[in-house]
Formats: sequence, structure tokens, C-alpha cells
Amino acid sequence: MTARLLDGKALAATIRAEVANDAQAMRRRGIVPGLAVVLLGDDPPSQMYVRSKGKATVEAGMHSETVLLPAATPAAELLAVIDRLNADPAIHGILVQTPLPGHLPTRALLARHRSGQGCRRLSSGQRRPALGWRGRASCRARRPE
Repeated sequence: MTARLLDGKALAATIRAEVANDAQAMRRRGIVPGLAVVLLGDDPPSQMYVRSKGKATVEAGMHSETVLLPAATPAAELLAVIDRLNADPAIHGILVQTPLPGHLPTRALLARHRSGQGCRRLSSGQRRPALGWRGRASCRARRPE
């Protein structure tokens, strides 16, 4: 097999355009896709990443919500935020920015929300046809209510 050089900027632009088209198609059906990002603490690289996700989400025509919490946030409070976002019909995907502060049980917290860091059977593509989506499935997709 011959190696192939990819143009990362062109590929990213193509993917962003596809996501924007999918979001526009959903808006025509009365659904505004929403992404929530939860950030604990003030780690500069994490802050930059979260800002870029929010900007890309808005540029794609989706609803964006960022929840900023202090690094010392207790696990129970973070779980309450995750539960609130899981129940919010305007939120279809949740990113909990890692690494989490050391006092928090990362695996248990990420397993709590439907759109955790890993793919699950129901979020890995089986629901996409019902939404009219094509292409690759997101590990963080959550079906609109």
C-alpha cells in the first residue's frame, strides 16, 4: 500500500461543511442540535480546546453551552450538572473535558452521561438513520427528544 499525504486543513473544512449541512437539515426539521461542554478548573490548554469546540459548534449552526466549574467541584455537584444536561432537550451531546481534577472518579463520572468519552452501542450509529443522518457516527451523539 502506498502512503498518501492528507491535506489536514482541506479535510477539516470538508468535515465542518458536512456537519453544518447536517445541522441545517435538522434545523429544517425543527431540531437545533446542541452541544454542551463541561470544564473543571483553569487548565489553559483545556480552556483553549473548549473555546474552539464552542466556536466550531456555533459556526456549524448548532446550539453551544459551556459549563465552567471550579477545580474543587465535588463529584455530587458535577453529577448534578451532567444529569441536568442529560435531561435538557436542547442538548444532544455532552463533552466532559479531561483530565478531570484528581479528586474526581473520572470513569464513574464519564460513564454517567449518555455521551461519554467512549462509544456506546446506542450512540455509535444505530440511531443515526432515525435522525436522517448519513456518514460516520459520533461517539457523542444523543437523539433529540
